Amino acid sequence: MDKKSAFSLLFGSAIVLTGCSKKMNQFAADYFSTNPNPLEVVGQNVPATVTGNIPPKFFVKNATVTVTPYLTFTGTAQAFQGEKVRGNNRVISYDNGGTVTIPVNYAYQPEMQRSELYLGFTVDQKGKQYVLPRVKVADGIIATAALADAGTVDPATAADKFQRIINEKYSADIHFLINQANLRESELKSDEVLRLNRDIKAAAGDESRKIEEINIQSYASPDGSLDFNTKLAQNRETNTQGYLTNQLKKDKVTEFGELTANFTPEDWEGFQKLVAASNIQDKELIISVLSMYKDPEQREREIRNLSSVFDQLADEILPQLRYSRITASVNVIGKSDEEINKAFDTDPSTLSVDELLYGATLTDDLNRKKAIYTAATNLYPNDYRGYNNLGKVLYQQGDYDAAMASFKKAARVNSSAPEAQMNQGLVALVNNDLRAANQSFGKAGGVPELGSALGVYYLQQGDVNAAVKAFGNDKSNNAALAQILSKDYSKAKSTLAAIQAPDATTYYLMAILGARTNNEQMVTSNLRQAIKLDNKLAKQAANDLEFSRFNLSSVL
Repeated sequence: MDKKSAFSLLFGSAIVLTGCSKKMNQFAADYFSTNPNPLEVVGQNVPATVTGNIPPKFFVKNATVTVTPYLTFTGTAQAFQGEKVRGNNRVISYDNGGTVTIPVNYAYQPEMQRSELYLGFTVDQKGKQYVLPRVKVADGIIATAALADAGTVDPATAADKFQRIINEKYSADIHFLINQANLRESELKSDEVLRLNRDIKAAAGDESRKIEEINIQSYASPDGSLDFNTKLAQNRETNTQGYLTNQLKKDKVTEFGELTANFTPEDWEGFQKLVAASNIQDKELIISVLSMYKDPEQREREIRNLSSVFDQLADEILPQLRYSRITASVNVIGKSDEEINKAFDTDPSTLSVDELLYGATLTDDLNRKKAIYTAATNLYPNDYRGYNNLGKVLYQQGDYDAAMASFKKAARVNSSAPEAQMNQGLVALVNNDLRAANQSFGKAGGVPELGSALGVYYLQQGDVNAAVKAFGNDKSNNAALAQILSKDYSKAKSTLAAIQAPDATTYYLMAILGARTNNEQMVTSNLRQAIKLDNKLAKQAANDLEFSRFNLSSVL
């Protein structure tokens, strides 16, 4: 049953001197045109404009006509009047006729697909009213835009920081006296060297750690001749390597990857860094000398000529450049996937928060994900990521109220967490609260999933071009829908073909593409697959004006 809208327009005319008592003739359908026809969903509404071209000599001069659009839901009033009628309405000339426009806008609901837009006419003539036959001005509604679905957007995940292998480096320096390469006992017993030996020994005895390499780098300070410094640095390398080899044997460290060693005869680079970081008064002058002269021996001569500062260099800088550095590269091996799963099943408290969050990525079972994230929130209540990711699972399960509660908890734990903000916007989008969605999305900058969420937001706003831009290269039903609505059918087809897990909507959109490109085989084959995956689409297809030109009897 149609509901009468409050949308009326008045065609009036002045009473002529001679008077006239004949009744108004009925309006013809070809007096009116509707744009678009059929009507079409834009965002969440069905806007249209009905234009009436009223011929001359049509109105009975003493009549006022109220025109009411009829569909399923209500509209907005609009009035027009004759040229001698007092009032502020649109004037229609009796002699010349005129053009009137009637804006129509309905909030879309699925029942409107198979609707017809009529205009009804009520004539008021000398206080007497009568009704003229209705005129149909549009057939049905193309509801393709209503296929936008915020529920299929992937909520933002707060990422784990789990690393299977973490590289650690342990190092110690052994310093030498000027022009000497012998290892002093005081250096070998220093806290730094003893700690390195303990770290290497501990790593060798730990199954969760593996020594990848031990490197020795030996240096000589850049004072003295280059030949002498080359031999000196090489001897420091040889002596340090001998010491380390013996120490590894003493500590029974047999698995240590590769032992490498090299030397630098004159460490000008280290010299420049130390000078730059020092409080030496003329350090800028020293650095400029280094940039002016590239030959190492000339550099040394020029610096020695700076007699005012050379003694300070000899005391503060050069001793720091006479050393060998031993560096052990150790890989810390984290739990395997199997170990993480087993630990969760037996005792989740043995897992770190990042191990738990990573463990949830090892399964596609939403219930197991839910259990893991719940454990993360219980064991690590001050980490927002558990709440956010739990909310994501609840969202994917369709429990939007519980999802929103979890997202809000994440935001309370970390008010600046962009993932929780974006996900609250998604729930608002599902609930058609576009204002709240926009506010939340504005706080979610940098979240990778934000583009897809904004794309649906713009589709629901009716801004197709902005939606296409927001989706970018996203391969989803929603992105393909935006491309269809923008009439980029080639790109839409590519997007749908690239969806990794096509569903019923994917095939339904492909069928719409077939209809819009007049490919009947594409229509029927894809509709058949869509209905096979979701039989409710059979009824939708039967009412969908996208397929009105095709015989679907073999499919439905």
